[in-house]
Formats: sequence, structure tokens, C-alpha cells
Amino acid sequence: MNISFDKRTVIVTGAAHGFGRAIAKAFAERGAAVHILDVNEAGLDETRQLCGERCRSHVVDVGDRDAVQAVVSAIEADAGAVDILVNNAGGVRGQVGRPLEEISQADWQTIFDVNLSGTFFMTQAVAPGMKKRRYGRVINISSGAGLGISLTGIQAYASAKAGQIGLTRQLAHELGPWNITVNNVAPGFVRSNPTTERQWVAMGEDGQQKLLQNIAMKRLGSPDDIAAMVMFFASDFAGWVSGQVISVDGGK
Repeated sequence: MNISFDKRTVIVTGAAHGFGRAIAKAFAERGAAVHILDVNEAGLDETRQLCGERCRSHVVDVGDRDAVQAVVSAIEADAGAVDILVNNAGGVRGQVGRPLEEISQADWQTIFDVNLSGTFFMTQAVAPGMKKRRYGRVINISSGAGLGISLTGIQAYASAKAGQIGLTRQLAHELGPWNITVNNVAPGFVRSNPTTERQWVAMGEDGQQKLLQNIAMKRLGSPDDIAAMVMFFASDFAGWVSGQVISVDGGK
């Protein structure tokens, strides 16, 4: 399967490390013009250097609707159109699992802002241009936590990712008449960034082995495994695939 994105313009959010970095590199290697977004400027610069001349970076908080509208308008003014959007920005924002009685409104909201509101705001911003051209691909990166439970016990994370999956299905039906597909990748546990490294260490040897034994393939995946699924959803091979959630988790 030879997948190329020549003459396509792509936005990847949460691209400072991990899945976002792997996804951005995969698009750049296949000929796309890639615009990477994150709040982490230093990490974003590293990704841009790895992606080469096809990549441009933008420091933006996807939970800020006005900032999202501004950056998408600037990208469209420069590139002419956005063909593919990957909503990868997310995470737990430094939180750890705690009893629900201890969760403040701010703790709850900040996770929803990046994981769910950011997905909505970004898709909302690119949709008019995609509708005008009658073409678009939107790929949301959720989590196994959105289909089951969070391994860390973070209530807001599991809830926001489940909400993102529901949003994926809703937008697939809303945007489908304009030849815009909306799909979702639900990764399993991957050691892909500082947060997941801390989680891996916190499991201890027994917890790590238990996690591995619950995976059909008895091993962890890599960010490149997630990027590969995104490449398929973004490609012409998936032109009649929409509203789908695919778990990339080694088998559960």
C-alpha cells in the first residue's frame, strides 16, 4: 500500500513529542506540507527540525477558541486550504489518579479543555474550508481509556476521551455530505512521552508484566504504530470509512 500526501496540507496538534511527533514526521516523509501545533515551544522546535523543510510550527493552546480560529486562518491564508486535521493534543496535564472527592473544578476542566474542547474547536475552524472544497479528513486520537477505564484512574481523562469518541461519530454524520470523513484512533498504553514514562515506572515490575500479559501480542507498541493507522485514515484508501474507532493496542 503506497500512501502519498503530495500537495496536501496537514495540521497535527499536540506535536511536541510522542504520537504527534511521529504523525507529523510520517506525513512529511510522504510529501505533505505539515503545520504542527502545541503549547510546548521547545518540543515543537525539535519536531520541526526532525520533519524538515516541509514542516512549520505554531505555538497555540487548542483549548482557546479564539487562538485556534486565528492560527487556522493564518494557515489557510498561507496554504490555501487544510486537507487533513489530526486532533492529537491531549493528556492529563500533570495530574495523577485521586479520589473523586479531591478533584477541583479546575482539575476537571483543564483536561476537558485540551482533550475534548480542543478537538471541537480545531474541527470547527477547518470545517468551512473543507466544506467549500468538498474534501477533508479529520482524525481524532483518543485512548483506550475512552472505551473502558483510565489505567491511572483519572476520571476527567476517561470522560473526555469517551466524549471525543462520541464527537467523532456525531461529526462524521454532520460532515459526511461534504465528503469529509471523521475517524478515531484509540491507542493502548505506549511509552511515548514523559508522562507515560512516569506511569510505566510507577507500575513497578509486577504491574508492567501484568499490563503486558493482558496484551494479545505480549509487547508494547510505539508511536509509529499509531502514526500508521492515522496514515490509513487520512489516505484515499479510507475514502468510504467514517465514524469509526479503531483500537491500536496490540489486541485486548
